[in-house]
Amino acid sequence: MAVVRDLRVLLRLHDFRRLLAVRLLSQSADGVYQVALATYVVFSPEKEASAAAIASAMAVLLLPYSLIGPFAGVLLDRWRRRQVLLYGNLLRAVLASGTALLILYDVPDWLFYASALSVTAVNRFVLAGLSAALPRVVDQERLVMANAISPTAGTLAATAGGGLAFAVRLAGSDSDAVTVLLGSGLYLCAALASLRMGRELLGPDPELVQRRPWAAVASTARGLALGLRHLNQRRLTARALAAMSVMRFCYGALTVMVLMLCRYAWSDDESGGLALLGLAVGASGIGFFTAAVITPWAVDRLDSFNRLGRDARLRWLIVCSTAAAVLVPALGLPFMPGPMLAAAFVLGLTTQGAKIATDTVVQSTVDDAYRGRIFSLYDMFFNVAFVAAAGVASLMLPPDGRSATLVVVVALLYGAAVAIGRVRPA
Repeated sequence: MAVVRDLRVLLRLHDFRRLLAVRLLSQSADGVYQVALATYVVFSPEKEASAAAIASAMAVLLLPYSLIGPFAGVLLDRWRRRQVLLYGNLLRAVLASGTALLILYDVPDWLFYASALSVTAVNRFVLAGLSAALPRVVDQERLVMANAISPTAGTLAATAGGGLAFAVRLAGSDSDAVTVLLGSGLYLCAALASLRMGRELLGPDPELVQRRPWAAVASTARGLALGLRHLNQRRLTARALAAMSVMRFCYGALTVMVLMLCRYAWSDDESGGLALLGLAVGASGIGFFTAAVITPWAVDRLDSFNRLGRDARLRWLIVCSTAAAVLVPALGLPFMPGPMLAAAFVLGLTTQGAKIATDTVVQSTVDDAYRGRIFSLYDMFFNVAFVAAAGVASLMLPPDGRSATLVVVVALLYGAAVAIGRVRPA
């Protein structure tokens, strides 16, 4: 398999191995922490979770990525990135331990969410630091390969961390605080792993640092505005981002629905519902991995039979959204665990397949001088769509999560994504 061969090539580079180890430990801790938060909000026996509570939790977990992300690079380009990985993970270990204490003492919800928000806000700096450091440990010829392998490995590590959190919870732990402390321990391991790299290894070069941070922040805001203007001139890219944002909205709405179904409709106790949620997350994760394997082949095949001159990557996005539009109502409307697990796999495959295609469109159609800004905007669209979907779903879902109206609306929105992908630029 090409992915395995590429990974073997990269693992011969010892600095890449060390940076990858930090990423795997850090993102596996993210998976543990996020699942621990989800189980506390949704499955704690003392809580009667609502769709609104789930939407609030998603906002806490995702909005920092959207709001802080574009400006994180300003500080990252002033601090040693090795130190960001060290102190960022140490800080998250301490903050996550604080979250565990708050769970034990049953504090007001706003204080719990503030603690969770602080952990996820620091996470933005760590992930951005990992990406910014990659060119310092990989030569230019292997950089594209590393950019494909490293984030994928991190996503799989986060999924594995989530699975570990489910296992700990189902093994008999009576407190979500124990699972949060496990995440805290993994953050500490990530911090210690970063010490294997030299302080100066990951940059930045001191002579390239902009000396006035507030000027850099203002420049970033202006840059985002210029990025929007540039995006308006790249109609193919704009169509791909718009269609992907709609698909992400659909995925977010269905995620809230599945959480409610697992909690209230499919099981009489928290453990049974938690086990079903773990299966749904696993099925979606398998879909994500399958998309990473088949998307390059599918795009190549579509390009080979392209007689109308349409972009093969956008055609693959259309195929993914069409499949979701057809299969979501077919598998979702019975509101049974078996078909819904199949739907989770389909949605993982189609959502990640469309995202891979969209990433490639952005990388290949946007001028290099604007690429970073467009990806920052992409990140904002992606996560805001997910949080907005959770808010809309919270208004539509009944207490047990069964809403035929929501399923039909989502299917129609997937159809809208198909239409967006098919519109030819003026």
